[in-house]
Amino acid sequence: MSQTITPELRRWIIEQATAGFTPEAVLASMVSSGWQESVALLALETTLREHLRTQAAAKPAEPVATASAGDTVPVPDLDLSQSPRQIDAGDRMVDVIATLNHPRVVVLGNLLSAEECDALIEAARPHLARSLTVETKTGGEELNPDRTSSGMFFTRGQTPEVARVEARIARLLNWPLENGEGFQVLNYKPGAEYKPHYDYFDPNEPGTPTILRRGGQRVATLVMYLNEPTRGGGTTFPDVGFEVAPVRGNAVFFSYDRAHPATRTLHGGAPVIEGEKWVATKWLREREFN
Repeated sequence: MSQTITPELRRWIIEQATAGFTPEAVLASMVSSGWQESVALLALETTLREHLRTQAAAKPAEPVATASAGDTVPVPDLDLSQSPRQIDAGDRMVDVIATLNHPRVVVLGNLLSAEECDALIEAARPHLARSLTVETKTGGEELNPDRTSSGMFFTRGQTPEVARVEARIARLLNWPLENGEGFQVLNYKPGAEYKPHYDYFDPNEPGTPTILRRGGQRVATLVMYLNEPTRGGGTTFPDVGFEVAPVRGNAVFFSYDRAHPATRTLHGGAPVIEGEKWVATKWLREREFN
């Protein structure tokens, strides 16, 4: 079967390169999503060569100072000062189910409607590819045996559902909408998991300054459950022995005011035992993410 190198594919390749992903990571993503390796290589070579030619006169980006592991920064949070059972998120009342202070974890109910969950799954399904992780030595991405899901990214406001939920999150967490990365939707089949890890970028890794140019350090994570696997698939926090069950429409929020294990935000996606799991993850940055 022949495959055509379309303008849309070339734009996607340039977007990945601009975001700091290595050619190897982009190639792996293309092959895993069904592109023939020979076609993917040709598309990469011709697209990147032309892109570099047109960008040759561009001024290099200024380096961004990185905070040390001990420095704390402001983080998103919910107003729970009056111990509310529900919080007004603008267009929806969201339930407060459980909270921890250290780590800062809040389990939320009714964040998404069933219709919004279904819409996100169906919009993401045709674009799934093997999930990558950040390659902190270079600032790009890589395949990681600890992460066995499939996924894709929406840009901010890409669909009406994405835009509506992003506005809801910004109000709920008291954090600027533009400081958020685009949703990542992930699908876990039986046996798939994401072993415990941190979401912040390690300041000691050589690729971190490149990553931080796009909006600074990550300071919080919101994992939204789009469906319910029959068994397994919870979000675990090993440092505190806490696990959040994946319930459709619910979410778990956690923040980290420094890039250090002292935040106790080590977390993972437990293996799916039966059924499948769909989640949408929103990472929040210090500054505007672009």
